[in-house]
Amino acid sequence: MSRFDVVALGEPLIEISTRGQIAHGVDCGFAVSGDVVNTATAAVAAGARVAVVARVSDDELGTAVIDHLDELGVYTGHIRRDRSFQGIYVQHSDPYGDRQFCYARSGSAGSRLSPEDLPTGVLESAGGVVVSGITAALSATARATVLEAARRAARFVYDPNFRPRLTTADHARALLRELAPRCALVTPSAPHECAALLGTSDAADAAAELRTCGAAAVAVTCGATGVHVATETAYWQPAFAAPRVVDQTGAGDVFAGTVTARLALGDDLATAVRIGAAAASLAVGGVGGSGGIAPLQTVRAHAEVLA
Repeated sequence: MSRFDVVALGEPLIEISTRGQIAHGVDCGFAVSGDVVNTATAAVAAGARVAVVARVSDDELGTAVIDHLDELGVYTGHIRRDRSFQGIYVQHSDPYGDRQFCYARSGSAGSRLSPEDLPTGVLESAGGVVVSGITAALSATARATVLEAARRAARFVYDPNFRPRLTTADHARALLRELAPRCALVTPSAPHECAALLGTSDAADAAAELRTCGAAAVAVTCGATGVHVATETAYWQPAFAAPRVVDQTGAGDVFAGTVTARLALGDDLATAVRIGAAAASLAVGGVGGSGGIAPLQTVRAHAEVLA
């Protein structure tokens, strides 16, 4: 495959989901996750041909990542094997969003992502390239990779995904402002992320600030209330009621991946955001970052609820 609808960059992770508070002897499940996996899975479910650019460990854990992505229909030919260890995280989540996260990723294979890993011509021809601030925060080379991807992509979608454990607000803010002029779409969350990176918890004000910085479009996700969308004009996309809530991990990734896919496949922004919001509301019904991702037909039916 030489042309993809969506190319996703990032660090795949092994996900250990505990059935109770993190402690010795607690029951748990094993999965492949991470923001890039969640985003790519959502894009495939939305109908896109998807490739992932990443590094994984050269052992059984790295093989588990590649095998899982292959099973999902993601193209893995641009994933490099690396002699460093595979990134892992342990998480416990309840339906109300209270979560415990513990990561083992500093110096991991994924953090060694570099501009040389970007395949020639693939980003330029893709319908959309999507990446999150988590990737840029992993290392200096990963940050350089994100900047190079933004420079080369025909349509670049950026989810700031600010994580204080990985980077400072100042560094994340500086990167966001540097990337904004190259972004076809930015998808920050409110109120906390916008407050940290843009100095306001108000979604409309945050979107206006990013537009001033040069972003072509902004979709500020506001959890269970909806999405504030801004281009030359602004409007509010109401949220869709989740049929059930099990785990809110990865909902923002699902939104970004779905919207990127639908834009790449020819939907206008309003339609793409609507489908993305519906997909995210269904995603919280499963365990882990991609356990609740629904097929496009199911998402479209759910999106008709507020039609």
